[in-house]
Amino acid sequence: MQRRDFLIDLTRIAALAAIVPNDWRVVHRPRFADDPFALGLASGDPSPAGAMLWTRLAPRPLDPHGGMNGSRAAVTWEVADDEGFTKIVQQGRATAVPELAYSVHVDVKGLAPDRWYYYRFHSGQATSGVGRVRTAPAEGAQTPLRLAFASCQHYEQGFYTAQQHLANEEIDAVAFLGDYIYEYGPNTANPRLHATAEVMDLEGYRGRYAQYKSDPALQAAHAAFPWLLITDDHEVDNNYAGLVSENEMESTEWMHARRAAAYQAWWEHQPVRVPHSNSWADLVQMRRLDWGALARIHLLDGRQYRSDQPCGDGDQAVPCGDWADPKHTMFGPDQEKWLSSGLASSRAHWQILANQVMFAPFDLTAGPTRTYHMDSWGGYPAAADRLLDSIGKYARNRTVLISGDIHSNWVNEIHARFTRDETPIVAAEFVGTSFTSGGDGSDRNAAVGALAAENPHLKWQNNRRGYVVCRFDGDVCEADYRIVPYVSKPGAPIQTATRWKTEHGKAGITQL
Repeated sequence: MQRRDFLIDLTRIAALAAIVPNDWRVVHRPRFADDPFALGLASGDPSPAGAMLWTRLAPRPLDPHGGMNGSRAAVTWEVADDEGFTKIVQQGRATAVPELAYSVHVDVKGLAPDRWYYYRFHSGQATSGVGRVRTAPAEGAQTPLRLAFASCQHYEQGFYTAQQHLANEEIDAVAFLGDYIYEYGPNTANPRLHATAEVMDLEGYRGRYAQYKSDPALQAAHAAFPWLLITDDHEVDNNYAGLVSENEMESTEWMHARRAAAYQAWWEHQPVRVPHSNSWADLVQMRRLDWGALARIHLLDGRQYRSDQPCGDGDQAVPCGDWADPKHTMFGPDQEKWLSSGLASSRAHWQILANQVMFAPFDLTAGPTRTYHMDSWGGYPAAADRLLDSIGKYARNRTVLISGDIHSNWVNEIHARFTRDETPIVAAEFVGTSFTSGGDGSDRNAAVGALAAENPHLKWQNNRRGYVVCRFDGDVCEADYRIVPYVSKPGAPIQTATRWKTEHGKAGITQL
C-alpha cells in the first residue's frame, strides 16, 4: 500500500469511528432534562419495502447542541401495523452522535408494499410521538397517487396554518420543493421572529432548523405522511448559483464552506435517502422514486450545479449579455444527462419533475420587448430547450412539472420551444404558492392579468398561501389549489381556489 493511500484510509476510519461509535462509547440509558423528542419525527423517500425515518434528540432545541451533553446516545425505533403498537413488524437501534447534531436516520427495509405503518422512537425513559409512514406500491402496480406539494415556509412571515390543514388531507406523500428555512436575521415588522442573526455556519443553520421544527403544525404535517424533500436557495443563501453567492464579492472558498454547513444541517434535519457524496458541500440531492408503474418522480437540484444568473440577475429585457449562451445550465451537464436517461428508461405512465423554480417563461413587458426573471428558467432558455427536447422525445404529454419558489399559484401549459407559444404543447406545469413566505398575499395579481396576451400559456394565477394536491389516477392528473386567506394570525380556514386537469397523451390543461 502506498503511504498516501494508507493515510487516506486512516482518515476514513477515524471519520467512520466518529459517526458510528463502538458500543462502549454509547450511553444506553441517557437522562434528559426535558423531552428529547421536542423536534418531532418524520419519514420520507418511501420505497416498496420501506422508507427513511428521522428524529433528532434535542431536549432544549434552541440551546447550543440542542441541550445535549456531548455523550453518544442510544435510540431504539419501532414500526408497527397499528397505532397502538400491538404488532411490531420491524425494530432496531441507532446511535445519536454530536458530530451529526444527534440526528437519527433509519433506512427501514422489509416492509410490505403499498400500505401504511406507524413508527416511534425511544431513548432513555423518553418516547416520541407516533408517526405514519406509507410504502410505495410494488413494481408494476397502477395504484393511484395523491401527492401534495409545497415550498417556502418563512417562519417570520406567517403562522403555519396551512401545514396544520395539510396534516388532515387524505394524501400519500408531500413533495417539498425548497426554502424549508430562511437564512435571514430577524425583522421586527414580521408577526414572528427568527431567534438569531443571519445564519452562516453549521451551528447557526442547526439552530434555525431547530426553531422551524419546533412548530407544532409543521411537526403534525411531518408525522402524517412521508415527505420528499429538495432544497432551493434559502437553505443556503438567497439566489445563490453553484458557488456564487448573492453577494458576488464573497469568495468561492467562503461560499464552499457555507454551502457545506448548510447542506449538512439540511441532511441532519430531514428524512432523505440521498446518494453517496464526497463532501457535505457537494451533497447529491437528485434522486428518483417510482410509484409502482403509475409514476416516476424525479427530485431535481436546480441550485448546486447551475450557471450564475445571466445579465446580473433580476428582471431583464432579452436578449441581453449571455442570456442565450448554450453552455448555461440549470441542472449541470451530469444532471441533465441523468434526467434525460431517466425519462428515456422509464415506462411509468406519468413522469413527475419536482423542480424548484417556475419552468414556464413569463414575459413581464407588454409589446414587442420581452422581459424575464433571470433566477427562474426564464434566465436559462438553452437549458430549458434541452429539457423540452427530452420531454418531447421520451415523455410527451405524460410529464407534469411541479414547481415552487415564486410565492404564488400558476397553471401553465408547456410548449415544445421555451419562448414560442406557437409550438405544440408537450407538458403541464402546476406551480404552488408558499406556505407563508410573502405574508397574507392576495387574489390574482392585476399586473399579471394585464399581461395575459403576452403569455397565452398561462391559464390561471393567484397570490394566496397554501399548497397543491395532485391526484394521478390512470390517464388523468387533477390538481386542487388549496389556499388560506391569511397567515399573519392563526386560525385561517382552508378552501379550494380552483381545480385543473391534464390527461395522459393529450395536449393542454382544462379547468374542472
